[in-house]
Amino acid sequence: MNSGVKTLGQFIIEKQADFPYAKGELSRLLRDIAIAAKIVNREVNKAGLVDILGDLGTTNIQGEGQKKLDVYANEQFISALSSGGECCIVASEENDDIIYIDSAVSHNAKYIVCIDPLDGSSNIDCNVAVGTIFSIYRRKSTNGRAALEDVLQKGTEQVAAGYVIYGSSTMLVYTTGKGVNGFTLDPSIGEFCLSHPELKIPEDGTIYSINEGNYVHFPEGVKKYIKHCQVEDAGTRRPYTSRYIGSMVADIHRNLIKGGIYIYPTTAASPGGKLRLLYECNPMAFIVEQAGGKASDGSSRILDIDPVTLHQRCPIFIGSARMVRQAEAFMQGNAAAGQDTQAEARLEELGIIGGID
Repeated sequence: MNSGVKTLGQFIIEKQADFPYAKGELSRLLRDIAIAAKIVNREVNKAGLVDILGDLGTTNIQGEGQKKLDVYANEQFISALSSGGECCIVASEENDDIIYIDSAVSHNAKYIVCIDPLDGSSNIDCNVAVGTIFSIYRRKSTNGRAALEDVLQKGTEQVAAGYVIYGSSTMLVYTTGKGVNGFTLDPSIGEFCLSHPELKIPEDGTIYSINEGNYVHFPEGVKKYIKHCQVEDAGTRRPYTSRYIGSMVADIHRNLIKGGIYIYPTTAASPGGKLRLLYECNPMAFIVEQAGGKASDGSSRILDIDPVTLHQRCPIFIGSARMVRQAEAFMQGNAAAGQDTQAEARLEELGIIGGID
């Protein structure tokens, strides 16, 4: 191995000093997630060669048809978290209820993991990038068995969050609240290696990501923002480019690298939003904020939302900070939204706005 290459394991050990209270548990938990991700990556890569694609014939709690690979990924992550000993509850998109881990090794486990095992799985048949999203919380209760209340924490309480994208290369991107780092899987050695240190999302961008097929069902503010993105304006590099993959991980990963905004608003069919707060919106919001971006439900910060139910949904506007602020302004009915002013430029110069809001 090149002496300059730093593996995920080495990186986690180096950063252990950031969490003196954890005594290594968080490091081991991240290691367990990475191991499961490698196993899932192997199956994703050969999915077209084996009978692992089609529908299983069951539906998850969301009423969505489950793919065989969804179920496989779910089993792998639950197995890894169960045997690792650091996790007491897993909350998964694929399971109706929380999963208690009561094994001998997890008797004193302090962490909760919320996970979407295979985001964008409907794209697998088309050989399009899919991913895993995870969120980690510390258990709040101190007596007896951990409970649902330990899961229903605000996004601000996350101690770590990340995603794995299974694409042309496989990457694991995560944060522990001290910046964002990306690791690419080197198949020759079977290790995630640091490839994108200290990731920063551009303050502005030229990409907007939204399923425009649902345009007629969008709130008026979203419709106006889309029109804003499409109107030519040399000063703001518009018209913007529309890019929508249909896999939250893939869309946000691209925008994290290049700059842009991802929007999944409320619609007539989903008045509360479509994406799940605990294991999709919160972890992605944590990552993007730590990279210098912004994440909102259209008016309020995602990470400040109080979860009430396990599979709670919410709308999301996430990405480059300036673009999210513009979209929020349209949602709030500001006719001049998105138009940069000398006053805004001056506020940015003074450091009052910009970066992490």
